[in-house]
Amino acid sequence: MTAAVAGRRAPRRPPPTAPAWWADVAGALAALSLLVVTALWTADRGVQELLAGAATGLTSLGRLAGLVSADLMLVQVVLMARVPLLERRFGQDRIARWHRLAGFASFHLLLTHVLLTVLGYAGTARRGVLAETWDLVVTYPGMLLATAALSLLALVVVTSVRAARRRLRYESWHLLHLYAYLGVALALPHQLWTGADFLASPLARAYWWTVYLLALASVLIWRLGLPAWRSLRHRIEVAAVVAEAPGVTSVWLRGRDLHRLPVRAGQFLLWRFLDGPGWSRAHPYSLSAPPRGDLLRITVKDLGDGSARVAALRPGTRVLVEGPYGRLTGQHWRGGGITLLACGVGLTPLLALLWELPYTPGEAVLVHRARTPEDLVFSAELDRLVTERGLVVHHLVGPRAARPSWLPAYAEGLSDAEALRRLSPDVAGHDVFLCGPDSWVDAVRVATRAAGVPDAHVHHERFAW
Repeated sequence: MTAAVAGRRAPRRPPPTAPAWWADVAGALAALSLLVVTALWTADRGVQELLAGAATGLTSLGRLAGLVSADLMLVQVVLMARVPLLERRFGQDRIARWHRLAGFASFHLLLTHVLLTVLGYAGTARRGVLAETWDLVVTYPGMLLATAALSLLALVVVTSVRAARRRLRYESWHLLHLYAYLGVALALPHQLWTGADFLASPLARAYWWTVYLLALASVLIWRLGLPAWRSLRHRIEVAAVVAEAPGVTSVWLRGRDLHRLPVRAGQFLLWRFLDGPGWSRAHPYSLSAPPRGDLLRITVKDLGDGSARVAALRPGTRVLVEGPYGRLTGQHWRGGGITLLACGVGLTPLLALLWELPYTPGEAVLVHRARTPEDLVFSAELDRLVTERGLVVHHLVGPRAARPSWLPAYAEGLSDAEALRRLSPDVAGHDVFLCGPDSWVDAVRVATRAAGVPDAHVHHERFAW
């Protein structure tokens, strides 16, 4: 199968990219939704109630906090619905960061909403906070469901804190994170039945129904419908499994009309292999070869998170896919020189790019960082790229340096930037592509800046969950 990488490929039309102005439109719509929510609160005498007295003011502020929280929850849902225009314009790593920020802000506002509302109602009724809380939960329509929603959202937020995420397996974290959808759904009856701002006017009801239905449609169409349609249309299955190195396995995949799958070298998909229990857990793997009209290839390192089972896949195993995702593609290449830096199995998307991009001999430099010689995968393919395409390859093998650095320990006599300039003398004028662990990429980013590479010419994506 390896020889097929450099073979003749069916011509592929690059997937369309979202225009630059789409970023401004998307940001303006999100900001506009918050302004609309505030305007609806104002129109429903929010400001007047704020000034009417302490208890009434607390209740009014609680309403505003709840409305903004609900709006940000729906923004989160849209962000993670994997809408193609958003994915192509911003990339999943940036969208995930925004989702995280919106999520924590929404949850804190939700807690503020609960606290201020209880205090406001308790002040108005002139009774204790605990008694008022119990009364709200057990007597107001939809409040038991809202309490369950708060509990689920709290679970999602707690497990999203970095310290907690590091202790969880990816599959466990992903399953828990799905409870956010249930939390949003359970919160809706409370807003419909007792939300003063929802019931205040036809305009308010029209707005909230519209945004809820748009969020639901985004999930049904892009998160569920499109992956299901592509999986049915292309009927992807395992063609062959190849051991590349200890703990590193390549999987070749075939399917129907794969030339119509809008994927590019450098992108990744979410893969579900129908090989038995656990098939529902998706894993993000990049293409390690440029897509062909009849074959795709991914390469997986056994990291102990379910990836080990890839080596045991059998030819003919059916596969479900989501994607493609990612912006680490040739669309950013300006032509001319290119430097690619990879750490370990981070070589895979860059290898696909090296086969796809039409650079001339001597224009492309690859620096591959590995801890041991056994971690140097795809040596034969890199040798072919050196011979056939004029690629310049540097292998940096050895344990990591004691200081924060992207270099191995034996190169500690050089600064990170100086080493980069020696390996790629013209790097300041190159497009630079990076793939590897976050801390390693951060060290390379520091080196590229010091070596004179503009940030706009450095391209990478973070895949950490």
